[in-house]
Amino acid sequence: MINPGNYTVERSSVELSKEDFVSDQMVKWCPGCGAHAILSSVANVFPKLGYRKENIMMVSGIGCSSRFPYYVNTYGIHGIHGRAAAISSGVKIANPHLSVWMTTGDGDSLAIGGNHFIHIIRRNIDINILLFNNQIYGLTKGQYSPTTPMGSVTKTSPMGTIEHPFNPGELVMGAQGTFFARVVDTNPRLMTEVMFEAARHDGTSVIEILQNCVIFADKTHDSITGKEVRDDRQIVLRNGFPMIFGKEKNKGIRLNGTRLEVVTIGEKGITEKDILVHDMYERDPGIHLMLAKMSYPNFPVALGVIRSANYPTYDDLVMEQIDYAKAHSNIKNVDDLLNSGETWEIK
Repeated sequence: MINPGNYTVERSSVELSKEDFVSDQMVKWCPGCGAHAILSSVANVFPKLGYRKENIMMVSGIGCSSRFPYYVNTYGIHGIHGRAAAISSGVKIANPHLSVWMTTGDGDSLAIGGNHFIHIIRRNIDINILLFNNQIYGLTKGQYSPTTPMGSVTKTSPMGTIEHPFNPGELVMGAQGTFFARVVDTNPRLMTEVMFEAARHDGTSVIEILQNCVIFADKTHDSITGKEVRDDRQIVLRNGFPMIFGKEKNKGIRLNGTRLEVVTIGEKGITEKDILVHDMYERDPGIHLMLAKMSYPNFPVALGVIRSANYPTYDDLVMEQIDYAKAHSNIKNVDDLLNSGETWEIK
């Protein structure tokens, strides 16, 4: 059962299906865009939450990802560039009974919206953020973004970008994030599972979705998503299970001193007991940060829920303060306020 805190979202009295959340608007993403799979996963997960459609709010900024509110049959706000986090924060605090979902891109949230992004995470407002990471500005035709790999040739880096890219997971951890997950657009089933876990989490949840842009950054994630390589270059984390991966399921992640390392089970005396067991609920972010930073070719890329730590939320604490003030204040209405102290007569 979903438990979004003390101020719960109203549950639907009738059972809803995927079709109930499909919009009548024409989807205008390019054929083959990874956003289609993300949209399908959202439509799959929303009925499982059990909420009324009227209590789900989609918020976006600017970019290809930000067309999302038009394509889901719920309430929605299409905001301005980089301001989706600010709008989402206001929506949730004003009405804590809403389930708020924010769709954004690597440019929208990590560049112009970077300040809002880190502070919504720091405050731990109960909002679900879907971060589409295609490592490029798609809507504005192919400029490099804050996550574009160093050396990439783009419209604005004809000799190769010389900027160090952000790792969204590292950024979330640095901003004291309580929930971080990563998925690929080629695995809709895992996307649906992770979105459900994000909804269960009471606090800001960030899901980085490694998405393909077929026009301006085609196959940008192919080194880990290709069918022939994905088993050895991805590791899907499951809470309470050892971190094992590979086509033969014989590779694992071990903690060696203060560092992670890839080992092969059966070699050099390594057994399954040596493999690190995933604990996504651990409050200390140390291991979670190392998992989020793993990258090919030295490590498999970690997918699934990496971190889901339980901390008080900003919206719950605000409502507690309001309730306390109502219960203990002598001022109950505007008349009480106007007659609460000295007054002046203006002529």
